[in-house]
Amino acid sequence: MTTPWLERVGKALVLCPHTDDEFGCAGTIVRLVEAGAEVRYIALSRCEESVPAGLPDDVLERECRACTADLGIAPDRCEVWDFRVRHFPAARQEILERLVSLSRKWAPDLVLMPSWVDTHQDHATVAAEGFRAFKHSSILGYELPQNLVSFESTAFVKLTSAVLDRKVRALQHYRSQEARPYSSEQFIRSLATVRGAQCGAPYAEAFGVVRMIV
Repeated sequence: MTTPWLERVGKALVLCPHTDDEFGCAGTIVRLVEAGAEVRYIALSRCEESVPAGLPDDVLERECRACTADLGIAPDRCEVWDFRVRHFPAARQEILERLVSLSRKWAPDLVLMPSWVDTHQDHATVAAEGFRAFKHSSILGYELPQNLVSFESTAFVKLTSAVLDRKVRALQHYRSQEARPYSSEQFIRSLATVRGAQCGAPYAEAFGVVRMIV
């Protein structure tokens, strides 16, 4: 399977509001790693306030680090910041300034971030400020169907069965999220099958094109 544009990406940033939002783009992360890109992952919140009762406060961060490692991201390329979950709008300026600093220092070729039309307040903040911060990068918005009223699937990344299997295995580290419908293997495989049918592949992930620089 070849995707010439994807294989030319030198540096890719995966921007996740929360630990676990890579559900929307984990297969693409694998494709980027396999193509030789330097992939950096940032989750803006470790989501202590969302941890199910009875589990350690840091469980989502530990699950996130295990998941991203299995996707092929080097441990020193995975960062988890400490913004409060569901309070991103109040921290909008600080989030923008940190992202601008990162853009200037690292200048990724490609940024994967939440869709423009994601209704979660934290996701919407990251989408807006990510667009402002990474003005010279291509940006694709990944889909998290649980937060979407509508979604324009204007870009697809094809996945082989091996890549999809790897995505499923990596996301299974999120045992604290097993009650979430979107975390089930059936959901993950079904969505990949639908997106694959739309682009003539066995499986795929869909994105909205925010900005494309070629």
